[in-house]
Parts: sequence; structure tokens; C-alpha cells
Amino acid sequence: MTNTERTVRLRPPHHRVERRAILWWMLQSLLFTGAVLAATIVAHARWAEARPWIVVAVIGAAVFAFVVVVVEPLWRYVVHRWETTDEAVYARTGWIVREWRVAPISRIQTVDAIRGPLEQLLGLSTLRVTTASSKGAIDIGGLDKDVAAEVAERLTTITQLTPGDAT
Repeated sequence: MTNTERTVRLRPPHHRVERRAILWWMLQSLLFTGAVLAATIVAHARWAEARPWIVVAVIGAAVFAFVVVVVEPLWRYVVHRWETTDEAVYARTGWIVREWRVAPISRIQTVDAIRGPLEQLLGLSTLRVTTASSKGAIDIGGLDKDVAAEVAERLTTITQLTPGDAT
């Protein structure tokens, strides 16, 4: 274990994700919950014999949609944080279950900036930092596309200058 690895501690990251991430999370959730809500409404309209029971499903789907389309993205924005230093990458994610992760620079294997269709539309990007950990990569979603590209380039430079084989 190197001196850098000994000094890296799990701590709250400093930076918030972009405010546009709220809309990104809302749109992602709306794609799924909107389809479920629409299906229950169509079933209610077309299946007269089952309307008393389907109305319960419609109400349940509407409440579920409200929670995951409105409440979840706002709460995620409050919780999600990230930070990169010369020693480590820090991330805190989640909305019901919170996950704090730290990856020492010496453990980083790859750094990618990923942009899905909704992220491209909103000018956002996800920074994926892959390590040798069995837990998998650290994904920091909701970053401005230029910030993600800059951080990816900076981390790539730092990891190239860090001794070790990232295992």
C-alpha cells in the first residue's frame, strides 16, 4: 500500500451535479412511468367490468409516477455529489440508499465521458471511472458535458503520472 492510498479517506464530496440533471432524471423516469400510467388508463377506459379494480391501479400508478418523476429527481439532486483531487475520485449517489465511493488515483484503469440521447439533448454527460474494484466503475452522472470532458482529460493525465499498475 502506497502513502497515497493510506491517506485517501471516504469523505463527503464537494461539488453538486448540474441543475439540469433534475430534468434528465425526470425525463428518464417519465419514459417508464408514463407508459405504465398510460396502460392503466387505457385498461380503465376499455375494460368496463374491471373499472372498480383498475381505478386502484390507475391511482397507484399516478402516485408512483409522481414520486419517481418529481420527488426522486429533486432528492437525488440534494444527495448527489462528486469531487476529483490529485489523490482520488469521490462520489456520493442514491436517493433511498446512499452510496459513498472513493477511488484512489493509483487504482484507476479507464476514464470515460458517456453521453446518452437525453444527456446530449440537455448538454450533460456521465463520467465513468473504472477501477480494478469488483464493485465496478464509479459513475458520476449529470455533469456538464464540458466539465466531464475536462475532468476526464485531467484524470487521464494524473493517472499516467501515478506509479503503479492500477490493480
